[in-house]
Amino acid sequence: MAHLSLTPTSKLISSGFVWLLWIVLGFSTSHTHADTGLTVPQRVTLSPNWGTQELSISWLGGGATTFDLIILRTEFNETVFYETVTPTVNKVSGLHQWTWTSVNPLECTSLSVKIRSRDGHTTSEWSQTETLQGNDHPNSEQRVKVFPQDKVLPVGANITFCCIMDEGMVLDKIKYDGNTTSVTRLSRRTYSTTVSNLVASRQSGSNMLCLPEDREKLYGAVVFVGYPPLPIDFKCETHDLRSAVCQWGKGRDTHLYGSKRGTRYFVNNRDCSEVNKDVGQKEATCTLDTWEGNWTLVAKNLLGQYSLTDTAELSHRVCPVVPDLLSVVADAWNASLSWHWKYDSYSSLALVCQVEITATEDEKLIKRVFSGVGLRSVFLSDLYPDEHYSVKVRCGAQQNFWKWGNWSKLSSFKTKTYVPDTPDAWLWLNTDNTGKVVWKPLTRRQSHGKLTQYEVFLWSPEENRALAPAVTLPPNNWSMPVNLTEIAFFSNNGSVVAKVTARNDAGSSPPARVHLTSVEPLAAPRIVYTDQGFPLFWENNANATCGYVVEWLDAFCPQDCPVEWIKLPAGTTNVSIESATFQPGVRYNLSLYSCSLDARELLKRWQGYTQELVPSVALTLSASQQNADILLTWKEIPLVNRRGFLLGYNIYNSTGYQFKLLENVSDPETMSYTAKDFAKGFTKGTFKFTVKAYTAAGENTGTTATVTIEPYTDWLILEILTSLGLVTLLLAIVTFTCYKKRKWVKKAFYPDIPEPKLPSDWPRTRGPLDVKPSPHSMVCVVETPEYDCIKEMLVAIPEEDEDDAGQGIGDESVDTDEPTSLRYYNQMVDERPIRPRFPDSSASSISSMSSAHTDVTYTGIQTSGSSLVLQLDPQGSSECHQPQLDRSVSYGGGGYRPQMQPRAPSDDMGLPSPESFLEPQAACSGGYKPQGSWQLDSPVDAAEMGSLAPSLGSPTSVASTQFLLPDGEENTGEKRQLSSSAASWLTNLLSSTKP
Repeated sequence: MAHLSLTPTSKLISSGFVWLLWIVLGFSTSHTHADTGLTVPQRVTLSPNWGTQELSISWLGGGATTFDLIILRTEFNETVFYETVTPTVNKVSGLHQWTWTSVNPLECTSLSVKIRSRDGHTTSEWSQTETLQGNDHPNSEQRVKVFPQDKVLPVGANITFCCIMDEGMVLDKIKYDGNTTSVTRLSRRTYSTTVSNLVASRQSGSNMLCLPEDREKLYGAVVFVGYPPLPIDFKCETHDLRSAVCQWGKGRDTHLYGSKRGTRYFVNNRDCSEVNKDVGQKEATCTLDTWEGNWTLVAKNLLGQYSLTDTAELSHRVCPVVPDLLSVVADAWNASLSWHWKYDSYSSLALVCQVEITATEDEKLIKRVFSGVGLRSVFLSDLYPDEHYSVKVRCGAQQNFWKWGNWSKLSSFKTKTYVPDTPDAWLWLNTDNTGKVVWKPLTRRQSHGKLTQYEVFLWSPEENRALAPAVTLPPNNWSMPVNLTEIAFFSNNGSVVAKVTARNDAGSSPPARVHLTSVEPLAAPRIVYTDQGFPLFWENNANATCGYVVEWLDAFCPQDCPVEWIKLPAGTTNVSIESATFQPGVRYNLSLYSCSLDARELLKRWQGYTQELVPSVALTLSASQQNADILLTWKEIPLVNRRGFLLGYNIYNSTGYQFKLLENVSDPETMSYTAKDFAKGFTKGTFKFTVKAYTAAGENTGTTATVTIEPYTDWLILEILTSLGLVTLLLAIVTFTCYKKRKWVKKAFYPDIPEPKLPSDWPRTRGPLDVKPSPHSMVCVVETPEYDCIKEMLVAIPEEDEDDAGQGIGDESVDTDEPTSLRYYNQMVDERPIRPRFPDSSASSISSMSSAHTDVTYTGIQTSGSSLVLQLDPQGSSECHQPQLDRSVSYGGGGYRPQMQPRAPSDDMGLPSPESFLEPQAACSGGYKPQGSWQLDSPVDAAEMGSLAPSLGSPTSVASTQFLLPDGEENTGEKRQLSSSAASWLTNLLSSTKP
């Protein structure tokens, strides 16, 4: 059933209307369920628990097992809770009871409660309303109130605060731990806020403040947030063998303090809280008068409780008390320590005690363990004389050991003085047999008290007496000079031993013996330093009856050097030498001596560096030129400045920005370097040379020398003369070879050209001669001004009936003396045919397009001219393009002219110049020029001949695979003259080969 709620703005008049509505609804319900058997709950009672914010509701009757319960905020009539619940029933009294927990404190506002019975969907009428008056009721005290007060909550919980304001006061805000929270209005005067996930509070708690608008006063509450107790390590033990002392750790901080909120502890129901109320105390204890064997610890606070148990036998949990009244009786090397026990029962208890001794000088800690029944004193041995000590003791049960008891208080004491230890003495000699007896200063523990002096005296073992009175030295002096030459004089060259003793208030130390003998130096190989020091190895020496001595010092110390040494027992064959005085870049000499009763002997020697460095100084460098060489010289670096084993020198040349390594001189003893032929090729210039010394650590900064190179003319002249001599020799060899092989050269490069042969009966009569042009002499000279000269060639003019079977031309016989055809195999042949026509012959020459070779045949020389007519193709299709001629052209006769231009005929010959026909060919570098030029026997004959064509030249046979048409050149005349001169010289040279 729906319920009604009132808003904060409702008036008192509307409240009466609501009650009227409830009466009507109740009457309707009573009428509806009059016959169901359900009754209205009676005698409703409200019992609040203000601390837990729980409201216990009880009633009688109802006749059902389930009830509808509604809780309203009275003033605003807002429903807080409305559910069907199943209460608990007291079978004797029939009282129904159910508990409701409120989110808000019950004091914040008034609450109204009503109940009705329910059986399924059937309900009874509502009971009478029962109201729990809140502190905001008009009849309550009119002042500001805040709830809850001093609430204790666990970490992580939620809490709701409410502020009840006074009449007429307006709330501004609510703050929790300085943070403003959201506010909800519960009634006319009440406001609430909720804080979630609380964190642990301070010791004084966390504050909630209600701030009114006037801010005249602050109103608020405190809440304490913490943890329930969680103790740890609960154990019980005994100190006096009767009672029990139980101990435990408090564990984590509960953040709850004070007598009300703090943790309370109980051991076997005995309250132990009073002795453990210290807040900063991490451990808690509780003493029980008797040993019970079983114990239970209960720790509790407002948030909860925690329990721990322990069980043990008395003999297994004995922890002795602190030893008391310590006393010490000290001697030089030992002391006696005693103490007192608090309980007499310890006299029969087997104890184990630990004594801790601390030396005051070096704070060295010494722990020693003693045991015994009823142990009360111990003896402390192996102490040092004249030393301050402090001591403390703790004990435990020897049987069934449980744990150590607490330490006693410190007790201090000082041991007595004793004679010093024997000094560690050694002899150091210079090269002149002078030196000093040295010994190491005694430490405080070696001196066994304050030293007063050192005594040194010389002793002769042979005479068993002192050679001189003892020399007394102050305690801060650790050497005495000696001169072996003088000592040998006083001892008659016998052996001498120096004895050194130290003295304090207790007496003198045993003497240290040093044999004053010189040794021969040995070669010192290099040794490499490692992380453990200088590793030294040697073979065992039978004469080393009292062991070995290893000595080391600065290798470059000149006089009275500080020396260090170490003594080794007999049988030792290796050792690593390390010292705090070692410095990088310093060379050390290490020497091995054998020790015997008679003398000392040098067995081996080494030298090395702990860390090599680059040389500390630069070289003294000079440079000079020697002819074409550059000589660099420098001085040796002093040994003390090398700071490492010198490995060599690097020589650099600097030219501008380049820094070039010339040479690496790996011999450190080399003090010069020659740059061979360095000045060769340079006319003049300035160059820089840098020499850097290097060790295993690297190069030093180096020294730079500058040298100016002067021109070396002798070498230049020698080169020129050598070159001229070589060229002359080469020309002589070539000339001599050509002369010796001139026949082969002439045959290979300039073979003989056969001379023309004339028969002795050749006719020479004068008169007109009508000779038909020889078909074998027709040659078309190809030339086109704009045509590429590469394509010029000879075009064969074959005989008209040459291919016919043995037929000649007319009835004329063929000259049997006529040579065979000359064949030219040209690489390129024009594709266009050339057809020269002859007016006096029906047969015409036909170009052969299918052959790549040309046959040229010259007829025998005729004294009479022949008419030769070349008629060009009127369409200009022929490759041999020449101007049109309307008349026959007559050529003058001429003889054979080898490789020479045709001579221009005389003007009075009356013949047209052949050059009129040759000019086109000249445009393409000359065209073909037969190796011969002929003319009539005389000018008169030529005049008589008129237009007759001259006869062709003498019969010639030439076989060649070369082009007859040379490449075109512009200045053909000049080049012909040059080639003619060269040919003439070669011809004259080879002419001597003719028979």
